[in-house]
Amino acid sequence: MTARSRQITTAILFLAVLLIPTLALAAEAADATAAAGGSDNDALTRALAQGTLMATGLSFVGGFLTSLTPCVFPMVAITVSVFGGASQAKSRLSAAWLSTCFVLGLATLFTVLGVGAGITGAIAGSWLSNPYVVGFLALILLAFAASMFGAFELALPASLNNRLATVGGMGPGGAFALGLVMSLVAAPCTGPIFGGILVFIAKSHNVPLGALFSFSYALGLGVPFFLVGTFALAMPKGGAWMLGVKWFFGVMLTVVALYFLKNVIPGLGHVAQKGTWFMVTAVAITVVGLALASVHIAAERRKSPIAHLSKPFKLASLPFAIVGGFLAVSWVVLPKAELQWLESEDAAMQQANAEHKPVIVDFGAEWCGACNELAKHTFADSNVRAEAGRFVAVKVDATDDENDQINKIKEKYHVVGLPTVVVLDSNGNEKIRFNEFVPPERFLAAIKSVN
Repeated sequence: MTARSRQITTAILFLAVLLIPTLALAAEAADATAAAGGSDNDALTRALAQGTLMATGLSFVGGFLTSLTPCVFPMVAITVSVFGGASQAKSRLSAAWLSTCFVLGLATLFTVLGVGAGITGAIAGSWLSNPYVVGFLALILLAFAASMFGAFELALPASLNNRLATVGGMGPGGAFALGLVMSLVAAPCTGPIFGGILVFIAKSHNVPLGALFSFSYALGLGVPFFLVGTFALAMPKGGAWMLGVKWFFGVMLTVVALYFLKNVIPGLGHVAQKGTWFMVTAVAITVVGLALASVHIAAERRKSPIAHLSKPFKLASLPFAIVGGFLAVSWVVLPKAELQWLESEDAAMQQANAEHKPVIVDFGAEWCGACNELAKHTFADSNVRAEAGRFVAVKVDATDDENDQINKIKEKYHVVGLPTVVVLDSNGNEKIRFNEFVPPERFLAAIKSVN
């Protein structure tokens, strides 16, 4: 067996050793959870409780679907830069080994979050609203984008590469570290899928379940990274088309960075305006950027008579494409209409008692993707708003988990993760609880049954 074959075999065995014992430890606890049932109306929670193997597969599929979202998929291009070059990977087997190390690094943070949820019975998330954390993640994305734009080559320092080479390879440690960094960047993009998994783990208080489901989710998330990192050597490296691909991914990464920053920079968060005219303007600006970029790409072709126009048109295209893309994304996620929410839970309960009305309590946060989807799609639906008019609706902003008053309200309603929507009847009894994004039709049918 060659040295490279041993590397791949070691990677496979490592994954198996990490996964199989966890699977065995979690089996009994997961089956007990499934047998216990429960009153949770969360479809994801019910699916996870069907058994260990099904839940593990569901977590894996959820991770893979997350990897295809616009927030995560552009990061796959980074693996081409790191693993696709001959300096990093001399063969397909070597590239597979580096990609395996990358995926293991990617899985580390998610596994830790799952284990933490199993130990504490709660999930972390509000750290994503910390301006320093968000700023750090945005800087990483902007650095990746700058690499895509050609500002520098994304590679480890020569001194670090030499040190890694002395301990068994030209970059496995660096690939693992890059995967760990990528997991930090991808964490805010995991949306309701991983959030639902964490809610289930937190409720079960089961550490093996936390490790198993989170690790499986991360493996699914890492599939595109592994495939691109392993087979990048077979892809064409040159040509103007590759510059176009890098330009596209660089613009997307920059737009995602700005989207992160909108939660901590008020000006960015309120730039979007309602109305079709705003979207038309955003698209028009983006089209200008694409037109300028097309000239840049055409100028990069061999023996192009306009080669001198490549750099100026590239620089001119970026502001238009980035601004237009950000405006378009901001408009898309903007709720078109909303319920009339009260901000005080105490005042809402007093009003409900006085008028003998049912109550909708919505727990959300700025960093919660599923919460934003609820506001955009479900609570903005005209039929939902009409039916919810007979309820007293209160929105609890749980962005700051150090707010003692908010924490008391969360304890009152036994909230362990976001989103959480609790529906009370007119007697104050809980009738429905959602811990995921639910479409308008399902939410409407549920609240119609509450008196």
